[in-house]
Amino acid sequence: MTEFAHESEEEFAHLLDFYKVEWHYESACFPLEWDEQGRVIESFTPDFYLPQFDLYVELTTMKQRLVTKKNRKIRKMRQLYPDLNLKIFYGRDYRKLLFKFGLLK
Repeated sequence: MTEFAHESEEEFAHLLDFYKVEWHYESACFPLEWDEQGRVIESFTPDFYLPQFDLYVELTTMKQRLVTKKNRKIRKMRQLYPDLNLKIFYGRDYRKLLFKFGLLK
Protein backbone atom coordinates (compact mmCIF):
# COMPACT_ATOMS: atom_id res chain seq x y z
CA MET A 1 0.00 0.00 0.00
CA THR A 2 1.35 3.40 -0.99
CA GLU A 3 1.80 6.03 1.71
CA PHE A 4 0.94 9.41 0.19
CA ALA A 5 2.22 12.70 1.55
CA HIS A 6 -1.10 14.46 0.92
CA GLU A 7 -4.71 13.37 0.43
CA SER A 8 -4.81 15.07 -2.99
CA GLU A 9 -2.13 12.63 -4.16
CA GLU A 10 -4.22 9.70 -2.99
CA GLU A 11 -7.30 11.09 -4.79
CA PHE A 12 -5.27 11.53 -7.97
CA ALA A 13 -3.99 7.95 -7.72
CA HIS A 14 -7.60 6.71 -7.43
CA LEU A 15 -8.53 8.71 -10.51
CA LEU A 16 -5.62 7.20 -12.44
CA ASP A 17 -6.57 3.71 -11.24
CA PHE A 18 -10.18 4.21 -12.32
CA TYR A 19 -9.03 5.07 -15.84
CA LYS A 20 -6.44 2.27 -15.78
CA VAL A 21 -3.48 4.62 -16.17
CA GLU A 22 -0.28 3.07 -14.86
CA TRP A 23 1.49 5.29 -12.35
CA HIS A 24 4.52 5.28 -10.09
CA TYR A 25 4.57 7.41 -6.95
CA GLU A 26 7.68 9.52 -6.28
CA SER A 27 9.72 7.16 -8.42
CA ALA A 28 12.49 9.54 -9.48
CA CYS A 29 14.51 12.19 -7.70
CA PHE A 30 16.26 14.82 -9.81
CA PRO A 31 19.34 16.62 -8.44
CA LEU A 32 19.09 20.41 -8.77
CA GLU A 33 22.13 21.70 -6.92
CA TRP A 34 25.47 20.29 -5.81
CA ASP A 35 28.12 21.42 -3.34
CA GLU A 36 31.84 21.81 -4.12
CA GLN A 37 32.42 18.09 -3.53
CA GLY A 38 29.68 17.13 -5.98
CA ARG A 39 27.18 16.06 -3.32
CA VAL A 40 23.54 16.79 -4.04
CA ILE A 41 22.26 19.55 -1.75
CA GLU A 42 18.91 20.19 -3.45
CA SER A 43 16.66 17.90 -5.43
CA PHE A 44 13.10 17.57 -6.72
CA THR A 45 10.88 14.49 -6.65
CA PRO A 46 7.73 14.77 -8.77
CA ASP A 47 4.65 13.14 -7.25
CA PHE A 48 3.82 10.79 -10.11
CA TYR A 49 5.34 9.28 -13.22
CA LEU A 50 2.96 8.01 -15.92
CA PRO A 51 5.04 5.68 -18.09
CA GLN A 52 2.59 5.33 -20.98
CA PHE A 53 2.78 9.11 -21.47
CA ASP A 54 6.42 9.52 -20.37
CA LEU A 55 5.07 12.25 -18.11
CA TYR A 56 5.88 13.42 -14.60
CA VAL A 57 3.04 15.04 -12.65
CA GLU A 58 3.40 17.37 -9.69
CA LEU A 59 0.36 18.33 -7.59
CA THR A 60 0.75 21.68 -5.89
CA THR A 61 -2.36 22.17 -3.81
CA MET A 62 -0.63 23.72 -0.82
CA LYS A 63 -0.40 27.20 0.68
CA GLN A 64 0.83 29.97 -1.62
CA ARG A 65 4.00 30.64 0.39
CA LEU A 66 5.08 27.04 -0.18
CA VAL A 67 4.11 27.15 -3.86
CA THR A 68 6.66 29.93 -4.48
CA LYS A 69 9.51 27.71 -3.25
CA LYS A 70 8.26 24.78 -5.31
CA ASN A 71 7.95 26.98 -8.42
CA ARG A 72 11.62 27.94 -8.04
CA LYS A 73 12.57 24.26 -7.95
CA ILE A 74 10.40 23.53 -10.99
CA ARG A 75 12.05 26.35 -12.98
CA LYS A 76 15.46 24.99 -12.04
CA MET A 77 14.39 21.47 -12.99
CA ARG A 78 13.18 22.63 -16.42
CA GLN A 79 16.52 24.36 -17.01
CA LEU A 80 18.56 21.29 -16.05
CA TYR A 81 16.29 18.68 -17.66
CA PRO A 82 14.71 20.42 -20.68
CA ASP A 83 13.61 17.17 -22.38
CA LEU A 84 11.68 15.97 -19.33
CA ASN A 85 7.88 16.09 -19.62
CA LEU A 86 6.48 17.64 -16.46
CA LYS A 87 2.89 18.78 -15.82
CA ILE A 88 2.08 20.90 -12.78
CA PHE A 89 -1.42 20.93 -11.32
CA TYR A 90 -1.95 23.93 -9.07
CA GLY A 91 -4.84 23.97 -6.58
CA ARG A 92 -7.35 25.53 -8.99
CA ASP A 93 -6.28 23.19 -11.83
CA TYR A 94 -6.61 20.19 -9.57
CA ARG A 95 -10.09 21.23 -8.41
CA LYS A 96 -11.18 21.70 -12.06
CA LEU A 97 -9.89 18.21 -12.85
CA LEU A 98 -11.81 16.69 -9.94
CA PHE A 99 -14.95 18.61 -10.94
CA LYS A 100 -14.64 17.48 -14.57
CA PHE A 101 -14.53 13.84 -13.53
CA GLY A 102 -17.38 14.19 -11.05
CA LEU A 103 -15.25 13.85 -7.94
CA LEU A 104 -15.97 17.38 -6.72
CA LYS A 105 -19.31 19.18 -6.65
